[in-house]
Amino acid sequence: MKLVIVESPTKAKTISRFLGKDYTVLASYGHIRDLPKSKIGVDVEHGFEPSYIVPVDHKAKVKEIQTAAKKAKEILLATDEDREGEAIAWHLAQVLDQDTDKVGRITFHEITETAINEAIAHPRKLDMQLVNAQQARRILDRLVGYELSPFLWRKIRRGLSAGRVQSVALRLVVEREREIKAFNAEEYWSVEGTFKSPDDPQEFEGKLHALDGKNLDKMALKNGDEAGKLVAETKGKPFTVTAVESKERKTSPPPPFTTSTLQQEANKRLGFSSKQTMMLAQRLYEGVELGKSGPVGLITYMRTDSVNLADKFIADANEFIGSEFGKDYKLDEPRKYKTKSKGAQEAHEAIRPSDPSRRPEDVEAHLEPNEAKLYKLIWQRALATQMKEARILGTSADLTSGRATFRSTGQSVLFDGYLKLFPDQDKDKFMPKLTKGDTVEALDIEAKQHFTEPPPRFSDATLVKALEENGIGRPSTYAPTISTIVERGYVERDDKKRLAPTQTGFDVTDMLQKQFPDIVDYEFTSRMENSLDKIAEGEMEWRPLLEAFYGPFHTVLKAKEAELDKEDQSAAEGVVCEKCGSPMTVKRGRFGKFLACTNYPECKGTKPLPGEAKRAEPEPTDEICEKCGAPMVKKIGRFGPFLSCSRYPDCKNIKNIDKFVKDENGNQIKCPKCNEGFIVERMSKKKKIFFSCNRYPACDQAFWDRPTGEKCPQCGYATLTAKGTKLVCPNEGCGYKQES
Repeated sequence: MKLVIVESPTKAKTISRFLGKDYTVLASYGHIRDLPKSKIGVDVEHGFEPSYIVPVDHKAKVKEIQTAAKKAKEILLATDEDREGEAIAWHLAQVLDQDTDKVGRITFHEITETAINEAIAHPRKLDMQLVNAQQARRILDRLVGYELSPFLWRKIRRGLSAGRVQSVALRLVVEREREIKAFNAEEYWSVEGTFKSPDDPQEFEGKLHALDGKNLDKMALKNGDEAGKLVAETKGKPFTVTAVESKERKTSPPPPFTTSTLQQEANKRLGFSSKQTMMLAQRLYEGVELGKSGPVGLITYMRTDSVNLADKFIADANEFIGSEFGKDYKLDEPRKYKTKSKGAQEAHEAIRPSDPSRRPEDVEAHLEPNEAKLYKLIWQRALATQMKEARILGTSADLTSGRATFRSTGQSVLFDGYLKLFPDQDKDKFMPKLTKGDTVEALDIEAKQHFTEPPPRFSDATLVKALEENGIGRPSTYAPTISTIVERGYVERDDKKRLAPTQTGFDVTDMLQKQFPDIVDYEFTSRMENSLDKIAEGEMEWRPLLEAFYGPFHTVLKAKEAELDKEDQSAAEGVVCEKCGSPMTVKRGRFGKFLACTNYPECKGTKPLPGEAKRAEPEPTDEICEKCGAPMVKKIGRFGPFLSCSRYPDCKNIKNIDKFVKDENGNQIKCPKCNEGFIVERMSKKKKIFFSCNRYPACDQAFWDRPTGEKCPQCGYATLTAKGTKLVCPNEGCGYKQES
C-alpha cells in the first residue's frame, strides 16, 4: 500500500477517484504542527529555534496518519505547491520520522487524472529553501505579534494585537480616511446638450468642449452664472457639424486571473469579500460533486502570481472556441502573457478552468449559487484570453453654435471577438452618421453642477491592489490580512461594504507610526518580503535575516517599555486611595488606563488618571426592559453603544441599538411588507449581516442584500436591493436587474 497525504478531506476524496486500490489517501486537515499559543515558542537566544507542537485537536489525526505510514511501502506528500504547502509537507515528514531527502514530494497545479498520474510518476525531494522561507515568515510574525501586542495593551487597551502585515494594511486604510476627511470639495459646472440629426430620429448627447476655439478643462466653469450664460447663448440655436473623426481600434482581453486580480474582480463584479472569494475558489479547486462523475476539481490552484497558461490548456481552449463560437473567434497564434507582478513566486500557472470545454451552464446545477458565479467568472476570463481582439469603431463630432463647441462621442462594435464572453460589457454608444457641414437640432441645453470628490474608501478589491503594488504580503496573505483587521475591530465595513477605520484603528496606527515606524513602513515591509523571496530562492539564510530584524526591534521595544514605566510612576506618584488611604498604581483595563488601589483585592478603589475624563455614565432612554419592566439605559461597550437594563446585574438583559438602513438621500427605508416599520441592519448567529424590519417578530420581512429604497421600475416593488454591482428586484417573479 502507498500512502498519499493531502491537506483537506475534499481534496483527498477527489484524488482517490484517480488512484487504484494500491493507494490510501489521507488528509492532514491543514497544519499538523504549529508554534504554541500559550508562549512565544521561539528560542531567540539560540538561533531562533522554533518549538513546534501538535495541537490537541490534531493529535488523533496525527496518530491515524502515523499508523497508516507504518504499513505503507511508500509515502507521498501531496500538499499544495506553494511555500505553506511545502512547510506542511515538512512537518508531516517530521512527525512521521521520515528522511527529508528520501520522502516523496509531489505537486500538481490541477486535480485531474492526468496531473495526478504525472506527479506520482515524478516525485521530488522536499524543497528546504521553500520550507525555510515559510518558517522565517511564521517566526517573524510570531515575534512581532507576541512582543508588540502587550505594548499595545499598556499603551491603549487590553485585547489588541499587532501584526507585521496587518499593521501596514491598517495604515493604508487609516491614511486614506484622513485624505477623505482633509479633502475640500471644489465646485465646477458643465454644460450638456441633447441633440437630434434630421436624418435620424434617435437622440444623442454632447458636452461643451471649447469656447472660441480653445479647449476647456474639467474645472473651467467655476459657478452657475458662467454656465447659465452659455446655456442662454446656445439654447434654441442651430448647431453646425464642424468636425467628424472616426477611428477603428482593437481591444485585447485582460490576462488570466492571479490571486490578486481574482479577488479584485470578484469584489467589483460579484460583491464578494477577499475571504469569501478564496473560500469559494478553494472548493472549486479541491473538487465538487458533479453527479455520476463524482468529485471533480474545476479550477487550477488559486494562490498564484503567475499569468502563464499551460500549452495543453491553450490548445484545448482554441479547439473549444472554434467549435463553440466559430473559426472567426479562434487565434491563429496562441496569446501568451508575461508575469509582471513584483516578487512573483507562488505557483507556476494562472487560475483557469481545469477543462475549458466544461461550460458554466454544464455544472451550474451541481454548484452553490456563489460557486457557480465564481466559476463562470474564471471560465470566461481564461477562455477570453485565447479569443481574437474586439474591433471597435469610435467616432467623435464637434457641434458648433456661435463661440461654443460641443463634442459628442460614440462607438460601435464592428466585431465582438472576446467580448462574446462578456455580454454585460456594453461597448456600444449611439451616435448618428454625421457629415461636416450638417445642421443638427439642440433639443435641450442645460447646466449641471458638480463637486470634486475625495478618493473613495478602500474596498477589498482596491486594498488588495494597493498591497500588491506596494509589495506587501503575498497571494496567500491578502484575504486573511483584510479579514483580520475587520474581525479585530480596527476596520469596519460601511453601507457600500468599503473599509473604514474605527477609532481603535486610528489609535493603533498612530501609536505604531510614532513608536515603531519600521513596522508600518511600506518600503521596510516590502524589503522584508523580498528577503523572504531570496530565502526561497537559496540566496539568503533565514536565521541571519531574523537576527538583523529582531535585534534592533527588541532594543527599541525595551526602551519604549521603560518610558511607559516612567509615565506610570509619574502618573501615580503621590496619589492615595480615597477609600483606604493606600498608594495607588496605574492599571489597564478594557477601556484604557486608570488608577487602582494597591491594597486590592481588600480594597477595590479606582479613579481616572489625572487629566482624563471619567468613563461615560449610562444614559437614560425611553426603552423598557421586556424581561423585568425596568427602564433601559444606553451604555458604551467595546463594540460601541448598546442598551442595558438599569437593574444590572440583577437583570442582565441587553439589546442592540437599531442601525437604520437609509437611501441615497439619507432617509430611513420603510418596510415594504408591513409599511409601518423601517429596515435595519442585523447580524445573524453566524456573524453574517442581513437586513430586516425593526418590528420583528411582528413583521418577518428580511433581505440578505442591502435595500436601496429605490422603487422597481418594472413591477413597482418598494425597494430594489444591491447585489454585487447590480440592483435587483427582490419581488418574486419580477426578475428586474440593472447595473448600479
